[in-house]
Amino acid sequence: MLAHITIQNFAIVKALELDFHKGMTTITGETGAGKSIAIDALGLCLGDRADAAMVRPGEEKAEIVALFHLQNNPAARRWLEDNELADGDECILRRVITKEGRSRAFINGSPVPASQQKSLGQHLINIHGQHAHQLLMKNDYQLTLLDQYAGHQHLLVTMRQRYQDWRAARNELKQLEKSKEAFEAQKQLLEYQVNELNELALGENEYPELEEEHKRLSNCGDIAICSQSVLQSLSEDEDNNALQLLQFAQQKLAELASMDSQFNDLQQMLDEACIQVQETSHEITAYMDRLDMDPARLNYLDERMATIMRLSRKHQVSPEELYAAHQALNLELENLNDSDNLIEQLQAEVELKLQACMAAADKLSKSRKRYAKELDKLISASMHELSMQNGKFHIALDSQPETHLSPLGVDSIELLVSTNPGQPMQALGRVASGGELSRISLAIQVITAQKVDTPSLIFDEVDVGISGPTAAIVGKLLRKLGASTQVMCVTHLPQVAGCGHQQMFVAKASEKGSTTTSMVALDDQARIQELARLLGGSEITEHTLANARELLIAA
Repeated sequence: MLAHITIQNFAIVKALELDFHKGMTTITGETGAGKSIAIDALGLCLGDRADAAMVRPGEEKAEIVALFHLQNNPAARRWLEDNELADGDECILRRVITKEGRSRAFINGSPVPASQQKSLGQHLINIHGQHAHQLLMKNDYQLTLLDQYAGHQHLLVTMRQRYQDWRAARNELKQLEKSKEAFEAQKQLLEYQVNELNELALGENEYPELEEEHKRLSNCGDIAICSQSVLQSLSEDEDNNALQLLQFAQQKLAELASMDSQFNDLQQMLDEACIQVQETSHEITAYMDRLDMDPARLNYLDERMATIMRLSRKHQVSPEELYAAHQALNLELENLNDSDNLIEQLQAEVELKLQACMAAADKLSKSRKRYAKELDKLISASMHELSMQNGKFHIALDSQPETHLSPLGVDSIELLVSTNPGQPMQALGRVASGGELSRISLAIQVITAQKVDTPSLIFDEVDVGISGPTAAIVGKLLRKLGASTQVMCVTHLPQVAGCGHQQMFVAKASEKGSTTTSMVALDDQARIQELARLLGGSEITEHTLANARELLIAA
């Protein structure tokens, strides 16, 4: 519940501190005194949009601080814990607005976006404004009222999630179907490119091997001549070759070793050199035996490498990268070939999600119809209490799965009333007069408020258009509501004001060209004076004072 509010430099308020209590608190005052100013200030702490015009003229900033007790508000405590802003059994909301229009918001001392204050505010206070009967003409607001009364939030969450899932799958399917023509053109190009590369059938490391072989065959003549020359120098020249010279040196070194053992190691080294020369000669001979000067093979290599180079340029890759490019194109073609299967899969998925969506909508519709019947009886009975003895109220729900599917289900809603005997049920706005509309709106707000978890309710002049005995009934309805919920009611009716467990008075004063609004809690004697003023206007008589006392006693 709201326990305390401090307002500084807001509109025409210089400074104001108010304590609030359980039960029903009524707020009265002269016309134009600013009876709703505390509610407007509180709205800023609940995330309403800030404006530079809200700062009192001549001041640097406006500041509003609201203190809430959370002992009986598990929803608000859970929200604070989830957002790591909890601070025991109390919650302090603070809003600062500068004269330039900049705004800062705080929850329990931590700076937060105003949107977070608004999100938390839904668990703290529910404000019913004086224009609620105008909102009552709008179908979306009517549906919201019914859903609030039904309290089936879990069904609404499920419905919204199922709808979003179905919508996302349907959009994906549409996009895929829309892209199918472009896919076909791309598919034809890919098939041509892949077939061309399939014909080439290039191996993963083939091109470097082809290069090496081509290089060898292209230089085959030079290789043979050079190899023969090396062979002659090493061992085949009859007059002078390396092997003969080494063998001669080998003999001489053997003689030296027989005379001095220090030549043994050198002799061994020379023996190894002879062996190396012999082996080199043998390897060159074997190589020349294998050397095949094949013009046909060289021609084949020329043609294949030219084809590889051409396709590499075509695909803008190096010859070494052509194999990888081929594999990538193959994969892309496979994915495109799978698109038809994907469309079929998505079509089945969309149908399943639609069925799930309709199942959620059906559960929501059944719940709405159940609580609509309950509301029909309660609001009709309340209309009788509010001097519409022959009034009937009916919530018409029409489920239209084919045309009306939305995140809120498949239901369209219309509020129907009959206020006179024999009169058929018709749309609320076409039948009810202004006064009747205000009374019906108030009945709906009071009844639905009893089912809302918010621990504090504010009614801001919702009794406009009501007077006499009906006003007394309205006051009793609100007082009854205040027995279980904190109720604050801005009113101009003495019958409603007298029903409050406590009452506050708003006054406006002008001094030295400056206007200031104040609000004070009234004791019993001051309440009698204020009720008498409301009953009799500016002239307070013994008769109006007696009537004021009777109002308090009756309450």
